[in-house]
Amino acid sequence: MIGVVDVLLANLEQAYERKGWHGTTLRGSLRGVTPEEALWRPAQRRHNIWELALHCAYWKYAVRRRLTGEKRGSFAMKGSNWFASPVAADDKGWRGILRLLDEQHERLRSAIESLPKTAFNDRKRVRLMYGIAAHDLYHTGQIQLIKRLQQS
Repeated sequence: MIGVVDVLLANLEQAYERKGWHGTTLRGSLRGVTPEEALWRPAQRRHNIWELALHCAYWKYAVRRRLTGEKRGSFAMKGSNWFASPVAADDKGWRGILRLLDEQHERLRSAIESLPKTAFNDRKRVRLMYGIAAHDLYHTGQIQLIKRLQQS
């Protein structure tokens, strides 16, 4: 019998990197993106792919922290929510952002797997768990759109 934990984890993985019925995943949308493409901004005061990827990493951290009670301030970068991208393209920096995103995803997944069964009776916690997958998909769509705008 499939339990709620299995469904939540499958939802999380299909939004992030496993093949899903909906099409591209967050990690799939970032595959092959160069640092220059990641820094391209569709318009003034609009987010670029670099900022979206880092934003997604941050919210994976924030959800994990809320689920586990972990202290604030342990994210790899200073600040919260939206972080400024560098002015110049940097391959090492872009690879670091992708590694951070992967790391935060894995840490979130592990945290969900290790939660006590009683945690899944808490509607607020369950909403966080399925909500972070929806968050990934929302920003996946933005990234895909930015990539298409770059081509035009």
